[in-house]
Amino acid sequence: TESQHELQKLLFERMGRNELRWAVTQFPTVANAQEASMSLADYEDFVYTACHINSEDPVKAWNKIHDEQQKYVDFLDKKKHLRIVSEDTDIEMDIEGRKWGNSDGHKNMPSGEVYTGPIEDTVNGKIRFSFPGIFQGQEIEDIRLTFENGKVVKAEATKGQELLEQILQIRGANYVGEVAMGTNYNIKKFTKNMLFDEKIGGTVHLAMGQSLPESGGKNQSDIHWDMLCDMRNGGEIYADGELIYKDGKFTI
Repeated sequence: TESQHELQKLLFERMGRNELRWAVTQFPTVANAQEASMSLADYEDFVYTACHINSEDPVKAWNKIHDEQQKYVDFLDKKKHLRIVSEDTDIEMDIEGRKWGNSDGHKNMPSGEVYTGPIEDTVNGKIRFSFPGIFQGQEIEDIRLTFENGKVVKAEATKGQELLEQILQIRGANYVGEVAMGTNYNIKKFTKNMLFDEKIGGTVHLAMGQSLPESGGKNQSDIHWDMLCDMRNGGEIYADGELIYKDGKFTI
């Protein structure tokens, strides 16, 4: 709705100016457990493990994650070009001048990703998403997108083709607003909840639509829609031609 769009716009603007303190988490409920096809007890354990609450010292665990991810952020901040290669996926983009973020437990909980906004008109190639795209509770299966000069020029799905096409017609939704690598290896299961799913260690995700202002991204949209590509079985990422990530893990 128009009111939701204005609220989202204000939210992203304040985030970009670093004026907004916020945290998002989830208390495990029966409904969430059912959506993830788990018992409540199993889902509780899933949530606590994802958040490192089961660690002997959770604060120490998250501080360690921050330090590890900051190495990746500092490395990527100096790079100009990114290429992601996996099954039915070969996509590249420029990232020069864009700021990488460290999702380390201060905002989303669980956290565990490094992310930025690519230069909008430099995304080229194709990507096949390994998990269903979840949009407002609806599933779109086996999504394949082809990009030319930043824009989606071909979109296919084995289920939900019409919905996929409708989504990409939303203002700004046919450009990439975010590229990120999930680094939370305590999350091993896709649950249809992006708070957890986008952090799955060994995955890459693209978000169609709204850029994250803190990254320097400029794409404006009414949505920010994340979709995941599993990199754990042969996936590779290259930065300025150098292999930096293989089989779901950084090699730097």
